[in-house]
Amino acid sequence: MSLLFACALFVGAFLLFWVQPLVGKALLPLLGGTPAVWNTCMLFFQALLLAGYAYAHALTRWLSSRAQGVLHGALLLGAALALPFAVGNGSGPPAGASPVLWLLKTLLLTAGPPFFVLSAGAPLLQKWYSRTRARDASDPYYLYAASNAGSLCALLGFPVLLEPRLTLGQQSRAWAVLYVALALLVIGCAAFALMRPRAATHDEKLEGGEAKVEGGAASDADAAGESERISLRRRLRWLVLAFVPSSLVLGVTTYVTTDLVAVPLLWVIPLSLYLLSFVIVFARRRIIPSWLSARLLPGAAVLVSLVYLSGAAQPAWFLILFHLLFLFTAALVCHGALADDRPGAAHLAEFYLWLAAGGALGGLFNAVLAPLLFNSIVEYPLVILLASYLRPAYKRARGALLGLRLGAKRNVERAAVGTSILKVRDDEPGGEAVRGAEGDARRETEEETAEGVEVAGGKRWDVFDLLVPLLLGMLTAALMLVTRSFDLNSVERAALTLGLPLFLLNHFTAPRPTRFALGLAAVMLATALFAEQDVRTLHASRNFYGTHRVESDDADTLHWLRHGSTLHGKQNTDPKTRCEPLSYYHREGPLGSVFKHVRAKRDATVGARPLSIAVVGLGAGTTAAYARAGEAWTFYEIDPQVLEVARDPRYFTYLSECAGAPINVVIGDARLRLRGAPDGAYDLIALDAFSSDAVPAHLMTREALQLYLSKLAPGGVIAFHVSNRSLQLERVAGGIAADAGLASRIFDDGRQGAQFGLDPSTWVAVARTDADFGTLASDTDWPEFEPAVYKLEVWRDDFSDILSVFRW
Repeated sequence: MSLLFACALFVGAFLLFWVQPLVGKALLPLLGGTPAVWNTCMLFFQALLLAGYAYAHALTRWLSSRAQGVLHGALLLGAALALPFAVGNGSGPPAGASPVLWLLKTLLLTAGPPFFVLSAGAPLLQKWYSRTRARDASDPYYLYAASNAGSLCALLGFPVLLEPRLTLGQQSRAWAVLYVALALLVIGCAAFALMRPRAATHDEKLEGGEAKVEGGAASDADAAGESERISLRRRLRWLVLAFVPSSLVLGVTTYVTTDLVAVPLLWVIPLSLYLLSFVIVFARRRIIPSWLSARLLPGAAVLVSLVYLSGAAQPAWFLILFHLLFLFTAALVCHGALADDRPGAAHLAEFYLWLAAGGALGGLFNAVLAPLLFNSIVEYPLVILLASYLRPAYKRARGALLGLRLGAKRNVERAAVGTSILKVRDDEPGGEAVRGAEGDARRETEEETAEGVEVAGGKRWDVFDLLVPLLLGMLTAALMLVTRSFDLNSVERAALTLGLPLFLLNHFTAPRPTRFALGLAAVMLATALFAEQDVRTLHASRNFYGTHRVESDDADTLHWLRHGSTLHGKQNTDPKTRCEPLSYYHREGPLGSVFKHVRAKRDATVGARPLSIAVVGLGAGTTAAYARAGEAWTFYEIDPQVLEVARDPRYFTYLSECAGAPINVVIGDARLRLRGAPDGAYDLIALDAFSSDAVPAHLMTREALQLYLSKLAPGGVIAFHVSNRSLQLERVAGGIAADAGLASRIFDDGRQGAQFGLDPSTWVAVARTDADFGTLASDTDWPEFEPAVYKLEVWRDDFSDILSVFRW
């Protein structure tokens, strides 16, 4: 019986975490590939998980076991009508509007029904199991480990096994088949729970529990649990302990993919560690004891704070390990505290409801509130501080957790003791004495459990909890002010200004969570207020599509725009050189070469009209410096804030002063907006949307290329900017060109000259025939793709394997 229930929980969780990346990837083509799509999808699924847990709680509280099985089985079958998934249907959000509401509505109408029914499976099946005759039915929480193991397998299996081998349509059909198999497993579990129930208890019958125990599906553990009081303080503690790891997952993902390296699918690793922590703490035997994770957390917090506060970005993969270490340790601490404080089986559904509520709040805070409140990833250090405060104290961690386990053990013992006591009526000899003794034992257990929770927190305040953090903050500020007069590199400066305060913090305050968290907050605050910046920040903003920063050097001679850690354009402020395109767009680089050859061909054609040019991706507007009088220029940009920055003359003047022709900017996803352009309208289409590692893969597929060709004039050229730190996108651009029978050339320019403003870049030029390239075909800088050098890949709308082009 336990194997049947474990299999059902495993398969249900596998489907839950398969559908999330499946639907998210199907929606990416409509939303520009931004990492915020994943955060918003996760927020939606967390909210729906909360709704499913609330449904399970209401079901087990108000309906009999037979009615629960009938209703849930009907919902399972009804939700199957939404299968297989049909997401998006090619229409994206309205132009210029926030895509969050559109995304949430689309998710609700497609994946919502089956996900809602599946999300109720974990608490509902565990509740049914607790009411069977199984030997371990009194403590079914270990089954939650099987559920999270299924989630973990789906999460890791999607990018490694499912995505490289199956198209989205095939995955959707396979998901539907496995959903039917799960429905049969759940029906089997319901049948076992009804055929092999424990006997109904005396209290349940006296309390009007006849409806609940119809079919005999009540357990002695339920009887004992009915008398267990759950205080509001305990519920709120569950809420906060679930909130912290949920927020940390999104915070780590956003910070790492924005400020370190925006590697596609990097979000899988933090979420996997989050799920693994559940598997470990709810397993029958915990392989990582709670006291060990509690001792590791302060050290992990100090290391991740040193990396975060120093602003270090290289080596990225090495630094990422510190963020992942802290996430995993904090998740073990918080989830371990939840596992130790779990109530009796009677309150199982409510316990999971509070866990889901905390997880949903974490997603809401990071995906919705944080972009509205902060211009940078401030939510991440805030939750680091909260996690540091919630951990158990060092010296009494073992005793506290022992108290919590004692409370859980007493709950189980009360199940057995309660059965014998309930057989003794008050009017029988010794009945009142027995009941009084049982009541005293129950109160004593609750006091011990409450004391264990309080001690585990270690929150006894004294004057040093404020004095020590104040001194650490003052020390950090003093060191930062003093080291400004020394000629130090960034590593030496970080070691001197942060190394000593963080060492003292960890050495003297780690045993006391309150003092440690306040001390760490003081160091962070002093760093933010007194740190000397290597660059000046002229503008900072944040929206659904990410963070934007306009920065300049100390002399204000150069401005540049960053989207996260990706450069999106530079400009000199000297009026003499202001209109010279820099960085990837330099006149001596590949893009300058494209314009030189295209214009040479046009100038050699008698009576040719001026060029008509489309550019996908605005950035700082650098490409507009190539515009000449009489030409027609159209930019397609998905992010409205990028347009605001590019048009503001305080930051960049490419659009306002340097363009020799009127510039038209169309807001919205380029692929959707290009459909409205006349066929054959453009002589050159430049696609400059791939320099970030969060690539909009839908702009580089077989179907996307067919759209570009339909808008390309006879003899026109398509130029892909494929410079990328982590992906070999030139293989994809060349692959879809070869697949369509087109001519293609590549210019891999590794030159870099800071004095000339030239940065390395790689561009791929595509045309219908070699003759359409004009003089570019004979330019030695533009060789053809060599099969021995480039293993070409073909992406489609329903199939794109990021890992196949990863720079391992």
